[in-house]
Amino acid sequence: MTDIRYWIWFTQAVGYCTPKAKQLLEIYDDTEDFFKGGESEWRLSGLFSNSEINKLLSTDFSIADEIISKCNKYCYEIISIDNPYYPRCLLDIDDPPAVLYVSGMLPDVDDRLTIGVVGTRKASMYGIRTAHGFSYNLAKCGVTIISGGALGIDCSAHLGALAAEGVTVCVLGCGINYDYLRENAKMRSDITFRGAVVSEYPPDTEPYAFHFPQRNRIISAFSDGILVVEASKKSGALITVNSALEQNPDKKIFALAGPADPHFFGTNELIKDRVAKLVTDYKDIIDDFDNIYVTEELAPELNSIDEEVDVIPVKGKAPDNINGLRTNDLSEAPVHKEGLNLSEDEKKVYYSINNEPIHIDKISEITKLPVYKISSILTVLEVKKLIKCVQGRSYILY
Repeated sequence: MTDIRYWIWFTQAVGYCTPKAKQLLEIYDDTEDFFKGGESEWRLSGLFSNSEINKLLSTDFSIADEIISKCNKYCYEIISIDNPYYPRCLLDIDDPPAVLYVSGMLPDVDDRLTIGVVGTRKASMYGIRTAHGFSYNLAKCGVTIISGGALGIDCSAHLGALAAEGVTVCVLGCGINYDYLRENAKMRSDITFRGAVVSEYPPDTEPYAFHFPQRNRIISAFSDGILVVEASKKSGALITVNSALEQNPDKKIFALAGPADPHFFGTNELIKDRVAKLVTDYKDIIDDFDNIYVTEELAPELNSIDEEVDVIPVKGKAPDNINGLRTNDLSEAPVHKEGLNLSEDEKKVYYSINNEPIHIDKISEITKLPVYKISSILTVLEVKKLIKCVQGRSYILY
């Protein structure tokens, strides 16, 4: 894997929301050869204009070390585009981020059903209640809720998922350390214990206006479907929809019908033009996806919502396969390995994990270790291929 400093330096020189990071991966088997090749290699690649090469030459490499130092100070994870843990769904778009900065634990957005919930910042009480209710019930069904952390619909979606003790991802249009919307600071903090706050911008980056359309491509890429709750004619939510359809014309778009009011012009037009499917209940969304199987063990609380609904959405898994373990043959399930070079705390965490998914909060309860410390230990154990994340922040043996 390439030194992550090169990718951070690359973004500082070339910028964000560019296809050139992906193009580098496609051309070079070892991208470190490109980075260390200098000006002659950069020109030979044919990817960069003269002005971009001049920017590469003039960008001080030390800026990457400063950003890494800041991330280490606040325990932010940095995931570069060549990292094996980089989401595959981002690699499918033309302009994936070269680097992701993460606070919390990025859930499995590739193999779990994800729904982006978007809409206006100036939401009506109807929109706020509906975004919260849909997100709550979807999260109870194991769906990961994706949104942008803004006021209005975004905030309600995240809070609904949190109320359900579900998993949610907040994609920001600024750095994750920037005090954006101070009133949402607690919500962002809570999200890091139930998912992740994510940005492609270094931690202290300000929220410039052009960042938000850029971040919408990440929201749409993370999401298997987009639910537009309330949107006016010029709502940024419609940019997310357009981004989703540009990335994948078959992406599922859902919308809630509203009154003949300017606040609902966008959602109503999506339905009228048959861009979006009209939904009146969260089950309409779940029913629109294939490859969903039932596992009551992972969602024992669902009966309190609707006795007929007890699904955990998993993409591309056979019905007899739950979290990678065949239910009819557990004799082949992984076992703890012996003779490992682990610290005492690492051993506590490792031996608390078995073949049934266990949430990080439960690991903390068993080991008596704080969640922030367990998060870093889990990363170490994942890198060593001793455990794997299978559902939100739940883990099993590798």
